[in-house]
Amino acid sequence: MKYLFGNWKMNQTISLIDEFSKNFKKQKLPKDVKFAIAVPFPYVQYLQKKLRKNCEIGVQNVCFAEKGAYTGEISVNMLNDLGVNFCLVGHSERRQIFKETNEQINKKIQLLLSANITPVLCVGETLKELKANKTEEVLKNQLNQCLLNLQGDTNKIVIAYEPVWAIGTGKTATAKDVQKNIKFIKKHLIKIMGNTGKCIKVLYGGSVKPENAFELLNNETVDGALVGGASLSAETFVNIGKQLSGVN
Repeated sequence: MKYLFGNWKMNQTISLIDEFSKNFKKQKLPKDVKFAIAVPFPYVQYLQKKLRKNCEIGVQNVCFAEKGAYTGEISVNMLNDLGVNFCLVGHSERRQIFKETNEQINKKIQLLLSANITPVLCVGETLKELKANKTEEVLKNQLNQCLLNLQGDTNKIVIAYEPVWAIGTGKTATAKDVQKNIKFIKKHLIKIMGNTGKCIKVLYGGSVKPENAFELLNNETVDGALVGGASLSAETFVNIGKQLSGVN
């Protein structure tokens, strides 16, 4: 089973969600692809009612604290009340714009695991780090710190390798580099998590679209994709899923 996660970021409205849902239901979904969308908080229940039978619904962030005086934040218990299936953590936009640390991300993952919600951990290098040949060093440090001393069903964790320089830029890594870096991630997961590391799915994200999805994703190393802008269109999103499954 391959995984296709969409990240709507701070996009969509009720009318656009209605249009997306209508078009999504018209599509013939490949049976060997698991579809999921991380939506803005206000639309979680609305989209659940529209697509619960066709697609898993998750969110893009959660607070690192269980409860308390954190104005504007959303707790893991609130996500549980909403029946959320998964939550993105550590996205580069959260790291760069909101200055999230690996320590905070680690706390978020532990809270999600305790609530039986799947954490989707995003890792990846910047262009500066890529040019300095520090990709593996960056990935190792992010995995080490974000996955430190976790308790619970850790094989639920999903990793999304998203080179920061490829997110929303139109640039993509080569298929060779995607496979190389995901192989490194999987090898390191086994090193730090033992047999559990073998169970963890690793996805690729970074300007994935129907035109490049088959080349980037269709190999035994890559377990699926996390896509941003391409998930805003139901037709495009499902088309990537078809490429992911090898259905043209």
